Amino acid sequence: MSKRFHISRRTFLGHCTAIAAATGLPIWFVERELSAASQTPGPRSANDRPGLALIGCGGMGRGDIKSASRFGDVVALCDVDTNQAAAVAKQFAANPKPPEVMTDFRRVLDRKDVHVIVNATPDHWHTLINLAAAAAKKDIYAEKPLTLTIDEGKRLVKAVRKENVVLQTGTQQRSNKLFRLACELARNGRIGKLTQVTVYLPAGLKEGPFKPVPVPDGFNWDFWLGQAPQVEYLKERTHQTFRWWFDYSGGPVTDWGAHHNDVARWAIGLDGPTDIEAKALTEPIPGGFTTPSEFEATLGWANGVKQVVKTTTDDSPFGVALKPDGQRNGVRIEGTSGWIWVNRTTITASDPEMLDTPMTDPKVKLEVSDDHMGNFFEAVRSRKDPISPVEAGHQSAIVGHLIVIALRTGKALHWDAAKEQFVGEGAKDANGHLARKLRKPYDYGFAGQKT
Repeated sequence: MSKRFHISRRTFLGHCTAIAAATGLPIWFVERELSAASQTPGPRSANDRPGLALIGCGGMGRGDIKSASRFGDVVALCDVDTNQAAAVAKQFAANPKPPEVMTDFRRVLDRKDVHVIVNATPDHWHTLINLAAAAAKKDIYAEKPLTLTIDEGKRLVKAVRKENVVLQTGTQQRSNKLFRLACELARNGRIGKLTQVTVYLPAGLKEGPFKPVPVPDGFNWDFWLGQAPQVEYLKERTHQTFRWWFDYSGGPVTDWGAHHNDVARWAIGLDGPTDIEAKALTEPIPGGFTTPSEFEATLGWANGVKQVVKTTTDDSPFGVALKPDGQRNGVRIEGTSGWIWVNRTTITASDPEMLDTPMTDPKVKLEVSDDHMGNFFEAVRSRKDPISPVEAGHQSAIVGHLIVIALRTGKALHWDAAKEQFVGEGAKDANGHLARKLRKPYDYGFAGQKT
């Protein structure tokens, strides 16, 4: 039998004040959140714990599966590097039934006791595994960026909807109160007419040249490469540093950029931009990482908003003191009446009243989630969309892909968001980057998909 828990108004306000002081959120927003909050439900019974499998056992995967294990039972771990999988297996060694360690994701998807997969592989493997999981009727927590190319995103949206599976993109900032408050204020005119959104990202790595070394024992290098071109093994191509190679990722554009461009699109309120220019501020070292470590891009949106995306090594890009974590990244949302600056730990504005004045009866009410993984599992139960469904993941990934294509072609480009293709001058060259050639046998057929 459930019991109601009553607290006094004074106690409630005391809680609100403490939370506001700890988070930097305005008291009115905290009070609204707590008044409307319904905690993410835990498992309803011992039988209400789906079987979970982690595919990709690196650092991000370890964090994801630990979070997911609050809601289900980990039954399988998969990685082409057996050393990585073994390290994660130790986390769950005390389970009544420890998870099985596997090296081929297709065997994971064959298991009837796997209901949900967490896909934390390097970016170039995201799509094929997600497509195969959808075909196997598995729900998917998909790490960002959702795809490596725009064509992959179109395929994935179609597959997820056809198979009626739940997919949550790992753009967890949509479940962060600070970002939601900033975007909701912007969407409701608190800073006047929106004019510009500036995304600041940490610079990438500029290193090289690198020398080939023997492939480590227990590491299937060919399988790791997958669809990407066959090359000699370099340890710098794998694990944490894979993201600085165009064959596998998009550098800072799709690293932190995948998060902050998602927030920028949330604030702007449109699917995609219309115009893109980008320039590299540093050139890669021959024989080293291939993505530029520093860049700047400008995107135009149909509502007249200008978006700037740039790398920075400045601890305080606006003269705004950051918290001790020293994040050199965030989003500045500007309007005709002022600006709001937000990152994962800080929100501030040109006028404190912009934050402190309660927002009554807003015209735009953004989706609410305070636990990204919990929101996903609630969607698994309800069969409704989570806060970052496949379409949102696809559209936000497109922003990064457009910047990458502009960097690689060196041209100012024009984008038709409805048709998802480039138009006008430079379109032929740019449209050649919408898809990539997949190395056999690791093409769509490898994952049971039509080519």
